[in-house]
Amino acid sequence: MMTKPAYAVIGANWGDEGKGLAVDALSASLASEGKDVLVVRSNGGAQAGHGVERPDGRRHVFHHVGAGTFAGASTHLSQFFVAHPMLFSAELFDLRVLGASPRRVTIDPRAPVTTPWDMALNQAVELQRAGGRHGSTGLGFGETLERHERGPKLLAGDLWVGGLRGKLEGIQNVWVKERAIELGIDLQNSPVSGVLDGSLPVIDKFLEDCDRFLQSVELMDDAGISHNETVLFEGAQGLQLDMDYGVFPHVTRSYTGLRNMLEIAGEAGIDVIKPLYMTRAYATRHGAGPLPFEADGTIGWADIVDLTNAPNDWQGVIRHAPLDADLLAATIARDVALAEGTGIEIDAGLGVSCLDQLKSIGVVGVGGVQRQVTRDVIAGELAEIAGLPLRLSSYGPVRERVRLACYERNAATVTLNCV
Repeated sequence: MMTKPAYAVIGANWGDEGKGLAVDALSASLASEGKDVLVVRSNGGAQAGHGVERPDGRRHVFHHVGAGTFAGASTHLSQFFVAHPMLFSAELFDLRVLGASPRRVTIDPRAPVTTPWDMALNQAVELQRAGGRHGSTGLGFGETLERHERGPKLLAGDLWVGGLRGKLEGIQNVWVKERAIELGIDLQNSPVSGVLDGSLPVIDKFLEDCDRFLQSVELMDDAGISHNETVLFEGAQGLQLDMDYGVFPHVTRSYTGLRNMLEIAGEAGIDVIKPLYMTRAYATRHGAGPLPFEADGTIGWADIVDLTNAPNDWQGVIRHAPLDADLLAATIARDVALAEGTGIEIDAGLGVSCLDQLKSIGVVGVGGVQRQVTRDVIAGELAEIAGLPLRLSSYGPVRERVRLACYERNAATVTLNCV
């Protein structure tokens, strides 16, 4: 029986590990072999931000569209992806300006859809938390899933059939009022009260957003992803933010690793997944929550450049720390174990980004103790501790500075022949 493999990129920490770069590099390498790549968004939503740069100065932070777009990949938004019509069209426009429109965008009809009220509820409650914020981006991701699980659903498939206005009125007139009371939102004094109390005419504007979404996206079940395509799952956030792994409440309402990918693969007849677990050469966390080995200020042994994670009102300033290698290894092992009994083979590897930002040494936490490791060997040591082959190491923000699959000391280009 012929196997049907898929590739995957998964963040091994708290997000911001270089997933966009890894997806871009893998997509380009697969395309160089004449393969049509389909990037499948397996979790998360528009709150994810995967940056990709090109040597000619083009740069984009991907939210909906797969990060393989610069390499010619198509995009599929799975049943576990939360679609955000209010932001989707703007992203397509930005990509067209860069000359990088995706060949095709499809979505599973079961995918949840964010509404203006989900965003407003999210923002209102996070603003009220003040210094006790959970680290939300304010885009309504968690509130969309709350409504999806307990209230009136709005699915991607609903956008293609009649009666959408009635569904939206039901959400606005019933769910929003009940949810605002449940969350203890002060509607009179909230900055977003106009959306929540219905005094602003948001339905007409949202219907326009949905119409534009329909013009650019096609419906396709997850089962169809393997038809004449090379599948590359693109995970969002990181394993330490997974709602089963992370420290509550500083988690995402999402499974950030293999769990969703395994379910999609089962529907699509994929029997091998090759996940690339990504980490920076140091640890980062954007937003509140624990970060092992964190010290005041930045880490002095790295010159950190991060254009994607600028300080913002919702998550504050990105934090840095030496990487806890034991936690990295244990978290990856726990994720790989999810495949046991599924009949799907896992061929995992490690990817390490931002090696160029280390001055000459890095610091790694092992056994609760921090120790120095030279830049030349840190990626290999992390892979050894994790018990995985080193399949990607990056020495810059573009795919031309990525060593992929065959780790060669002097290589500076992508090679896919041994993936």
